[in-house]
Amino acid sequence: MKDLLLSTPAPEGHPSSPVTKKGNFHRGLLQTLPDLRGFARFLTRDTAAADDLVQDTIVRALAAQDQFQEGTALKAWLFTIQRNAFYEQNRRRSREQEIMQDIEFDMRPSTAAPSRQHARDAVQDLGELLWKLPDLLREALILVGAQELSYEDAARVCNVPAGTMRARVSRARAQLADLAAENSADPQPESEKNIV
Repeated sequence: MKDLLLSTPAPEGHPSSPVTKKGNFHRGLLQTLPDLRGFARFLTRDTAAADDLVQDTIVRALAAQDQFQEGTALKAWLFTIQRNAFYEQNRRRSREQEIMQDIEFDMRPSTAAPSRQHARDAVQDLGELLWKLPDLLREALILVGAQELSYEDAARVCNVPAGTMRARVSRARAQLADLAAENSADPQPESEKNIV
């Protein structure tokens, strides 16, 4: 039965029918949108996340349009892109949560506040400190640190030599450490500043 379904061509113009001309690509993409939305809602179980996933799928499909093989089912090709994008986003989100938990558990407990709240504050402070870095240094640190790209891959993303990327990451870490040290130094209360 499965072989019969696979061998029976879909009617011309149907989203799962083979696309034979480049001009039909955009039309087929538009016809497949409802199916992409349905599949995305199945994967994400969230309407807003599903819409984001469909948008990501369309962007990726348009960027890879030249890789689409004429005569194959556009719908299957798009679903493959969508599924890969979904699992990539999940892996990234999972890795980000792991990093945040690692930061949270590595923080020293504070006697001033419950340790969990202190860790959350520290993570929030880290986020604020990251935004104080120059754009190029912050970008390098995010690509290599949070996104786990190699120096070479991050360098390709930024169109710079790998040595430049290594230097940017090193400078970003040093500046982040300096900012953290400045931030952790408790300023004296105003009432104590006036007492000499």
